[in-house]
Amino acid sequence: MHMNASKEQRQRAIADLIRSGSLASQEELADRLAALGFAVTQATISRDIEQIGAVKVRRAGQLSYALPDPVQGTAGPALSALLREYAGSIETAGNLVVSKTPPGSAHLIGVALDQSQIAEIVGTICGDDTIFVACRSTKIAASLATKLRAESGKLQ
Repeated sequence: MHMNASKEQRQRAIADLIRSGSLASQEELADRLAALGFAVTQATISRDIEQIGAVKVRRAGQLSYALPDPVQGTAGPALSALLREYAGSIETAGNLVVSKTPPGSAHLIGVALDQSQIAEIVGTICGDDTIFVACRSTKIAASLATKLRAESGKLQ
């Protein structure tokens, strides 16, 4: 029994479970963790999911948890794939780049953008289906929007 398991071990197990198959609910995740010997509460699972950056996304009409791939330095292959799959539009509004996504998918792209360390990005704010990416100026926002559109394959 992993009752005294570290937070890192538990979160690693959660990430492995999410990557290995579709998990639609925290209850399902709790059951799988229990089968692995982890005794956890729903509140702990909820905190762990948030801390590891897991989000619910809709794939083929079904909601399931997903993890963003870590991206370093530029809009790499993982970010490009997320943009292609989930970015519906990418527009500028002053010094912001605004992207619309399917419901429940904004956070997935937002976390990847935050982890990308793209120099133009000051920070992101994500709702359920909208991402606001703050830049230092309108010129930088326009340049970043063009770059993200190219990565997404959506040249507007």
